[in-house]
Amino acid sequence: MGERSGPCKEAASEGSHYCFWHDIKADKSGDNVRVLLEERAHKGPPMEGFCLKGANLDNLDLVSPEGKAYQLINSDLSRCSLVRAHLYRADLSGNNLLKADLSRANLHRTSLIGANLLGVNFKAARIEHVNFGDAFLQEEKARQERQNGDELKARELFEEAEEVARNIRKHCEAQGLFHNAGEFFHREMTFHRYRFPCLSWHRMVSKVVDLLSGYGEKPERVVLFSASFIVFCSLFYFFLGIEDGDVPVHYQAGQPFYNNLINWLETLYFSVVTFTTLGYGDLTPIGLSRLVAAIEAFIGSFTLALFVVVFVKKMTR
Repeated sequence: MGERSGPCKEAASEGSHYCFWHDIKADKSGDNVRVLLEERAHKGPPMEGFCLKGANLDNLDLVSPEGKAYQLINSDLSRCSLVRAHLYRADLSGNNLLKADLSRANLHRTSLIGANLLGVNFKAARIEHVNFGDAFLQEEKARQERQNGDELKARELFEEAEEVARNIRKHCEAQGLFHNAGEFFHREMTFHRYRFPCLSWHRMVSKVVDLLSGYGEKPERVVLFSASFIVFCSLFYFFLGIEDGDVPVHYQAGQPFYNNLINWLETLYFSVVTFTTLGYGDLTPIGLSRLVAAIEAFIGSFTLALFVVVFVKKMTR
């Protein structure tokens, strides 16, 4: 943090090669720093690479009267106190906010893309419409370390990303933002999975749970899996065969397309009945179709129960 994309145009402080904002040694513990920063924001140019570690910025007002978004980016705001700060639509992307206090701050429409959010206090802050980006800073770094072959470092970073997601999720739950909490719970569990070796049992089971239900947050995945599995099994019945009374129902190479389509629709119907464990008895499996039917009935009963649990969880929030 603290790197700038271009040269600083601010006047250098006395006895330093850097301006007040970029001088890491400059004393920014005074109460006047907030006022100075607000005055600097009103000048217009982006505030980039500022060194504000540990500064007291309580009640900081970065809401532009002209409606434009103020930019305080790629700066060091670690351990800053930003209690009750007014940051509506402010661009805080790329900042180091390690253990910063943003309690009761207005973060409506604020951009925190690429920011270090480890240990941030979001207590009672408005975080419903914050733009956290598609990936946390630690997540991006972890993927890069994994590409570089440093698996140990990647796992450490995924653990930090998990902690960031857990922290935001808890504050969302405390504020009744259960939809947002569900999204961050899914991220949290995904990062937890990435901490295990690639082909480990825990990681594979966790991946299956994610694919089936999004860790209980995505009931539409259960529906999609059910529909796909029903069609998949119907194709087995279509080629292995079932019986309608004493009449076999299966694919027949010499028959017209329409006849085979009717046969497949019958096997699809049988697959639905088997998956839902209705068991009308009008169609019966034969040969290897019996094994497929037993497996489908078992998975179907489990999946239907899973859907009820996931759906009720989402609806009762």
